[in-house]
Amino acid sequence: MENKRNKFLTATAAALAVTAVAVAPVSAASPFSDVKESHADFDGIATLYAAGIISGYPDGTFKPDTNVTRGQAAKMIAGALKLDTKDVENPNFTDIGASNPYYGSIAALVELKVISGYGDKTFRPNQTITHGDLAKILSSIPTLPELESVKNHAASENVTRGQLATVIAEALTKSTPEDGFTLSILHVNDTHARANELPKLATAVKEQRAAKENVLTLHAGDAFSGTLYFNEFHGQADLALLNEIGFDAMVFGNHEFDLGSSPEGHQALVDFIKGAKFPFVDANTDFSADDKFTGLFTDLISSEPENGKIYSGIVKEINGEKVGIFGLTTEETKDIASPNKVKFTNYIEEAEKAVAAFEGMGVNKIIALTHIGYNDNPNVDNDILLAQNVPGIDVIVGGHDHTKLEEPFVVDTNTVGEAKDATLIVQANEYVKYLGTLDVTFDGDGVVTKYKGELIDLGKVAEDKKLVKLLAPYKAKVDEVNNKEIGVTLKEALANPRSSETSLESVRSNETALGNIITDGMLAKAQKFTDKTVVMALQNGGGIREAIPAGNITVGQVITVLPFGNTLALMDATGAELKAAFEVSLKNVPNENGGFLHIAGAKLQYDSSKEAGSRVVSVEYFDKATGKYVPLQDDKRYTVATNAYTAKGGDGFDMFAKAYEEGRVTDLGLSDWENLQEQLLSLKEVKTTTEGRIVDLAKKQ
Repeated sequence: MENKRNKFLTATAAALAVTAVAVAPVSAASPFSDVKESHADFDGIATLYAAGIISGYPDGTFKPDTNVTRGQAAKMIAGALKLDTKDVENPNFTDIGASNPYYGSIAALVELKVISGYGDKTFRPNQTITHGDLAKILSSIPTLPELESVKNHAASENVTRGQLATVIAEALTKSTPEDGFTLSILHVNDTHARANELPKLATAVKEQRAAKENVLTLHAGDAFSGTLYFNEFHGQADLALLNEIGFDAMVFGNHEFDLGSSPEGHQALVDFIKGAKFPFVDANTDFSADDKFTGLFTDLISSEPENGKIYSGIVKEINGEKVGIFGLTTEETKDIASPNKVKFTNYIEEAEKAVAAFEGMGVNKIIALTHIGYNDNPNVDNDILLAQNVPGIDVIVGGHDHTKLEEPFVVDTNTVGEAKDATLIVQANEYVKYLGTLDVTFDGDGVVTKYKGELIDLGKVAEDKKLVKLLAPYKAKVDEVNNKEIGVTLKEALANPRSSETSLESVRSNETALGNIITDGMLAKAQKFTDKTVVMALQNGGGIREAIPAGNITVGQVITVLPFGNTLALMDATGAELKAAFEVSLKNVPNENGGFLHIAGAKLQYDSSKEAGSRVVSVEYFDKATGKYVPLQDDKRYTVATNAYTAKGGDGFDMFAKAYEEGRVTDLGLSDWENLQEQLLSLKEVKTTTEGRIVDLAKKQ
């Protein structure tokens, strides 16, 4: 696909100001030993270095006061214009061959008619240039504004390297061209049923719309799951408020597919879609095998999208400008949710199709609304790889890995380090804590020329009274359930740690007291519902979402710990399969893994110093017949309890998926949070410390 910037420059010889002002912010310091802050051209040199236009000499100097040659000037100007200096036509100068270090830059500028040679067919790359020569070169760029730094020197005076840097830097920071179009994007992601926070979001959105023109409001997925609002209303509470706020598009997150294995299937999602006063975009999600979605989706791009329908992409016309928006959902959804019959295809391939379709429609401002993660698992998908692999995407509004991007992340090279048009990536953390804002200016060819992005802290924003009133009936029901005490009092909190800069202790990498209680409850309940001997229970750490504070435990707190509505399942698995599952569980230690397995009825020893896949040292289960812990035997089949999500292969447990496909899994249909509540009620004393069920031998050495 042709680089948009190069195509534009070839056609119009665009100004320096068009190309790099936004994607090369000024550095606060110079990297060169001979350029001090007191130097007259310090700012210009620092700007060009930050933009990647200059690199200086091997000895770490820039030699700012040395007269610049015609070849050096060509290289700096071509770098500022971000021209392709490899795929160029031979200018046929007798004194410059393809091996000359300035050949590509000179050829590119000659092709644009910015520079020319002498009558004797030479270019004389080592000849110095005067300020008069430089003014003539710059005058051949028609959209370049008047530059004060050019007028500050006599025409006959030689141009130094520092002076040229200052001239180019001034051009980089001058006003954008007349045909620039500025779009303001408001965005949220991973709101996870925090309906109670949406009144603040409404206020911030209203304020932004009042202050700005050309506004798009986008949701990057995962509105479902996470609080009692979802448990009670399955998305309808959030939808009522999202509709009132007003969105232009939403992409599906993996949690939108959490209910796929329930008796009702994806009915709650279908109701959410049908009730939405905005369209959905998702280019790599195939709904065709699930009859519930019949009539709701199309794999086409629409210029006239309907609310409550799903499209691969849509075209929004804003103040006469067309903006393309397409969606992507992580392929990991098949492992970390319950999509059932809904399938997911390769994100790169679908993105390429979407960009080609938009460009075929004459749309050159393209936004990818994604739920694949900013820098998530590179073996599956993420936004950085998307930007590097698919040219033509100007902005990626993302979600999924809950990243707090204080300012846009810029990708301006492809997978092999070659320059490309800038792609801006933004994400607004999680749980309606922030409203993301991005003001982005495009030139006439749809290339990003300028941008500014930040996160608005919604904790400092007042609630919108209309939405508070709209939320009231939902909140009353949630408060009623949330505040009901179950009859258990904690002297100390049951923690649910996550790793941080200061600690690697995490529910996703370490045994926890809360994980032990959950699995104890699963094991006790399972043993009541089968004649088989259930030897152990397993709970994925990623499914344990919150801690329980000290004090009287409420129903709401219990549900918040296990909010996904999972049910208890029995699975028959061999000792070899269980050991393989624990290798998956331990693959990331000491780092986090949502598939880290908490256990009851068994003990696991491992060695984190070993390579992933070879860390399990021993797995023993408690044998009631002998009253001792005995090792698992590879070829023996055991019955274990887990949640239905894990039993179906969630979090990448392929060996469990195989067991499920072979009919070795029975879903008992018993609610996980109710099991936890029963277990808490059964305990005379609630332990808040671990018991050595999962031990890293590397830490004991």
